[in-house]
Amino acid sequence: MVAEQHAIETFSLTKVFPDWWGRAKVVAVDDLNLKIRYNEIYGFLGPNGSGKTTTLKMLLNLLHPTRGYALVLGGSTADPAVSRRIGYLPEESYLYPYLSARETLDFYGRLFNLPARVRESRIEALLEMVGLMGMANRHVGTFSKGMARRIGLAQALINDPELLILDEPTSGMDPIGTRQIKDLLLHLARRGKTILLCSHLLADVEDVCDRIGILYGGRMQVEGAVDSLLQQSDRCQILSGPLSPQTLDRIRQIIAEEQTDCDISTPMERLEQYFIQIVTRAQAEARPTSGAVNTMKIGGFLAEEAAPPEPGVLDTLVGKSIEPAAGGDVELESVQAEPAPPAATEEPEDRGLLDDLTRRAATLPTTESEPPSPQEPGEEEMTERPTARPEDQPVETVRQDILEALTGGAGSQAADGTTEMARPDEPEEDERA
Repeated sequence: MVAEQHAIETFSLTKVFPDWWGRAKVVAVDDLNLKIRYNEIYGFLGPNGSGKTTTLKMLLNLLHPTRGYALVLGGSTADPAVSRRIGYLPEESYLYPYLSARETLDFYGRLFNLPARVRESRIEALLEMVGLMGMANRHVGTFSKGMARRIGLAQALINDPELLILDEPTSGMDPIGTRQIKDLLLHLARRGKTILLCSHLLADVEDVCDRIGILYGGRMQVEGAVDSLLQQSDRCQILSGPLSPQTLDRIRQIIAEEQTDCDISTPMERLEQYFIQIVTRAQAEARPTSGAVNTMKIGGFLAEEAAPPEPGVLDTLVGKSIEPAAGGDVELESVQAEPAPPAATEEPEDRGLLDDLTRRAATLPTTESEPPSPQEPGEEEMTERPTARPEDQPVETVRQDILEALTGGAGSQAADGTTEMARPDEPEEDERA
């Protein structure tokens, strides 16, 4: 079977919204053929009403297409096995207002059937990442729009999805939060995840996306790699260090000989970077704030290196340990059943012989004891014990002195040389006369 080449693929995907009489009224998406590769950040752009959100809803099986169909991760999102591998952040954060941030993430973690310990560790990592650790117990209904987007992004990541669909993820966020989201998207792409990003902030799309597609009137207008679409091949740009006025004059003269114009100016820093520097400096001074604290950290289960697995129940039962080898690598012991060490006793050999005698005695044929029949006065009591036949007797010879030493001398020897143990409920031989 050939592996799927595209994480998302649509075939003539069309959505027409009819009027009350069922007549076609609005063509939201028209014959869309979209192909998004695995491990790619794809920017889905277009003005308001171009069909971006409608396309996302059809991909997620929230809307049924009028014509065509879509494949997501090789299947349909109507299949729970596919949908649980997707994280989705809608354009508006639809959250339960009376749940706290921690309870919201726990709720979504339960929807994915995450174990309690996994939910707890992921919730802590996500709250720290989005800067809401100090407000983890506040109701999300009291959050601002930017803070609601932060918790919405955290819930989209709670299941560690393979495909992340984000609709205006940075809407209402401050510049530091926006920069952090962009760094997060680049980090997730390095981990092999696929991201479909819809945004009106074109500078953000330019910073993180590998390819973009611009939609207008429900139809794809242009699609391609960001660098190839934005590169101006008919212009040249030179960046250098400080130059003297004489050098600048010579450069202008050389460019004039090429019969072209030039514009020499001092480069400017981007406002986003300048803003981040100022706020980072204020945070370093520990100035108080009641808003979100941007840690700019990506850790926990979203880190590149996963934490080593904890020893399982079987390893705990058999007492296996994980120790580092000489080179620093972790070396696992081979799981083999080892015999338990013998118990420390004064006479281990005698104890083993006693166990052997006990097992040997269990193999001899036994008969159930019957109550003695009434005897006439003066009649001698004759009791015969069933003895083992020669072929049933054990091959090894039992030494009388060792057995008496082990059993405390409580034994008697029969006429044929075999040893038998006296039972507590039977009289001794000298009392049977």
